[in-house]
Amino acid sequence: MDVLVIILFVSFLILLMIGIPVAYSLGIASFIYLTLAGIDLFSIPQKMYEGMDSFVLLCIPGFVLAGNLMNFGGLTEKIVDFGNHVFGHIRGGLGYANVGSSMVFSGISGTAIADTASIGGILIPAMKKSGYDTEYSCAITAASSTIGPIIPPSVPMIIAGTLTGISVGRLFIAGVIPGVLIGLSQFFVNWYMSKKRGYPKGEKKSLKAILKSFLDAFWAILMTGVILFGILGGIFTPTEAAIVAVIYAMVVGLFIYKELKVKMLPKLFVQSARSSASILLLVGFANVFAWILTREQIPQMVANGILSLTTNQILIILLINLLLIFVGMFMETISAIVILFPVLLAVTRTIGMPDIQFAVMAVLNLIIGLVTPPIGVCLFVSAKIGDISLARISRAIVPFLVANIIVLLLVSYIEPITMWLPSILN
Repeated sequence: MDVLVIILFVSFLILLMIGIPVAYSLGIASFIYLTLAGIDLFSIPQKMYEGMDSFVLLCIPGFVLAGNLMNFGGLTEKIVDFGNHVFGHIRGGLGYANVGSSMVFSGISGTAIADTASIGGILIPAMKKSGYDTEYSCAITAASSTIGPIIPPSVPMIIAGTLTGISVGRLFIAGVIPGVLIGLSQFFVNWYMSKKRGYPKGEKKSLKAILKSFLDAFWAILMTGVILFGILGGIFTPTEAAIVAVIYAMVVGLFIYKELKVKMLPKLFVQSARSSASILLLVGFANVFAWILTREQIPQMVANGILSLTTNQILIILLINLLLIFVGMFMETISAIVILFPVLLAVTRTIGMPDIQFAVMAVLNLIIGLVTPPIGVCLFVSAKIGDISLARISRAIVPFLVANIIVLLLVSYIEPITMWLPSILN
């Protein structure tokens, strides 16, 4: 390997270890490489702009803003309350409500951390108060957040599609069945753990109360339906869906639930702009880094290295899964996708795996990394809300990790799970 490439990677890792944010670590490492290689530094803004110059990326600010409007407009609370009414009388009902709320909320936020913070802020205190172990309450909240970036819309899938030219709409569709499978597997874990530990049953709600709760949550639930069926039906693109979601969340929050106030909007706009800018800056610097890797033919070297170990398709997919989960534990999801996706795509194309199947598999791997000890980011968020140590939540998350990994293996080796819906809706 070229000395300059070694310097590139070493400088990037050192910057990360001393606490420099990922985006700036990518940018500084790229700057060092280009300077030593004698390449015109104008390449940096050019490649950054190329990475961000995509119509599809416009939906990221839209979905970030829609998620914030949803939280402050009362939509999240309505969804959680409806889940409690439906599942509350079953043993472990708040656990089911947690997972179910994440499945609905994922249709708007598209990110795991937003899901953990929003749902966790409501349900973790409620579960603790109802008699659930604190670590279990935090663990199921973190685990259910892995549904968010799989069921559409999904910010990581937007990035993956933009990088490779894969249809973002088809990626969204391909994520539906895996997302539902994750939800069902976590329902099963919750059923088993609740029965084993004797978690409480809530008061059974009357049909009238459930219906009232549904009507209260109707506009929040309908938002998910509008986004999903609008994209699936070809009515609007993912970018247009993001704008529809913003307008919808604003109208419902201001005029129907009336919990969103006009005076809140400037603060929400600024907060959403900052979050979106940080994502796009990360994409820009990561594109510079990825361009250097391509220039040095790193993707081909990685592909050849893996294929030199084995040509067995099952083992190659297993190796890729292990690599992605490991990287997902340490690196922010979008950065990992920008850097690794083009590299590993060359390998999966060699073994005949469909690009869409690989994209869903890669995103699922990296999202599982967010809840994998010792440094999964969603574990930190959930543990902070529950005010417990990382060690306690790490032990409690294990059953949910096992369930997620089983779904990951199904997605990795059974092609129709990801390809069936895109094929019939093509």
